[in-house]
Amino acid sequence: MNDDVTLAAAFEQHRRHLHTVAYRVLGSVAEAEDAVQEAWLRLHRTDAADIDNLGGWLTTVVGRIALNTLRSRATRREDSLEERVERLPDPVVTPYDAALPEEQALIADSVGLALLVVLDQLAPLERIAFVLHDLFGVPFEDIAPIVERTPAATRQIASRARRRVRGTDVVRMDGRARQREVVDAFFAAAHAGDLERLVGVLAPDVALRSDLGALRGGVVEYRGAETIARNALMFAHPDRVVHPVLVNGQAGVVITLHDELFSVMAFTVVEGRVVGVETWSDPDVLAAAAAAWA
Repeated sequence: MNDDVTLAAAFEQHRRHLHTVAYRVLGSVAEAEDAVQEAWLRLHRTDAADIDNLGGWLTTVVGRIALNTLRSRATRREDSLEERVERLPDPVVTPYDAALPEEQALIADSVGLALLVVLDQLAPLERIAFVLHDLFGVPFEDIAPIVERTPAATRQIASRARRRVRGTDVVRMDGRARQREVVDAFFAAAHAGDLERLVGVLAPDVALRSDLGALRGGVVEYRGAETIARNALMFAHPDRVVHPVLVNGQAGVVITLHDELFSVMAFTVVEGRVVGVETWSDPDVLAAAAAAWA
């Protein structure tokens, strides 16, 4: 077996982990795939015999590439005369009954949507330090060169990020079975046209964020149980079929209209009520979701 084949096989053992790291930092499936591919190219140009811990080396490389991508996003926004169009993290759709329980748990732990939404509000250095250390156990001494800070300063950056994540719905979500019960109750009330039941399923300060796509204005946000309940009643229609799925490990649905994918929805459920809803109707996002769901 030649060296290239051996190196490729070794890299493939880490690919899933590397994609999870990159996706957790970037919230974009395409950009995560690009980061992993770039890590492979860098490995291929490196003398692998000098690498003591291949997994750690690759994780650090992917972290550096992801940080550069975050910085590039910020630079493009600063250089652009147009207002930034907000986008939600890409949804990862998994058939609800397809994965084994341990695989479902891995998906939820790796790419939870609620956490991605929170991480998207962090500065690039905070995001990379928090993700690499708190979520993947990378030592601060290894993260420091990536963020160009001392280990002590890097620890402080991660601590700031941690304080911003604490107290959010990320750490308070109900278990997946309870999530599904509440989501099912939401759609049952919507299809019955029962406004009172719908409002009862929703937290008073529930927020719905709908990603329409960059060309249609990006993210539109609605707040309040009655507002969102009335919207749900307006969109409930017998021709729109609801299919239970997992969206980034959370209870969600894909909705089809005349056998075509119409939208993807993810629900954050805390103490038996929906506190947040994310929806996607961007054709590009739906095309990727359809391929995964089919």
